[in-house]
Amino acid sequence: LEMFSLVSGSRSSKTFKPKKNIPEGSHQYELLKHAEATLGSGNLRQAVMLPEGEDLNEWIAVNTVDFFNQINMLYGTITEFCTEASCPVMSAGPRYEYHWADGTNIKKPIKCSAPKYIDYLMTWVQDQLDDETLFPSKIGVPFPKNFMSVAKTILKRLFRVYAHIYHQHFDSVMRLQEEAHLNTSFKHFIFFVQEFNLIDRRELAPLQELIEKLGSKDR
Repeated sequence: LEMFSLVSGSRSSKTFKPKKNIPEGSHQYELLKHAEATLGSGNLRQAVMLPEGEDLNEWIAVNTVDFFNQINMLYGTITEFCTEASCPVMSAGPRYEYHWADGTNIKKPIKCSAPKYIDYLMTWVQDQLDDETLFPSKIGVPFPKNFMSVAKTILKRLFRVYAHIYHQHFDSVMRLQEEAHLNTSFKHFIFFVQEFNLIDRRELAPLQELIEKLGSKDR
């Protein structure tokens, strides 16, 4: 499982936001352990499939938390290169620019720098994950009816952080020798959202070539 534990050394503990922990001893923790074990087998297409007899919402919840933590760490290692000066707009290459709105605090999309946008985005995701009515951690507490649409919005937004890292900071990732980790994490993410049809193809356009490349190796 070595490839999934973050790069060793002092940088590895640097996350952008606090890590979101799944309570030990809970069923979700067991599911997370199952996910890690199947990832270790190296077959990512198989690893993302819903385990037999498990609840789809719960499986999506556990993996969403895990992707948040992975992106949190990946972005945490490059924050010093993603600044107001280097990234005055939140973009994924010249053709894609993102403006932030969360529908509650900021209703009308605002143009802001990438570090500001990613701060808004990760804080927003964190608030969703911490909301017990949306992401219940207690056994027997049902998921809300709108859970799937909430999860889709979270994953759509998390994708944008990968897209920004690939388009604007890949040279830094290479210098830190983290490209294998980034690629594995992103590939896992893409196979997961493809398996359950969670992100619209249009949203994936900024990394379409990479997605096709990653997928073709696993046919």
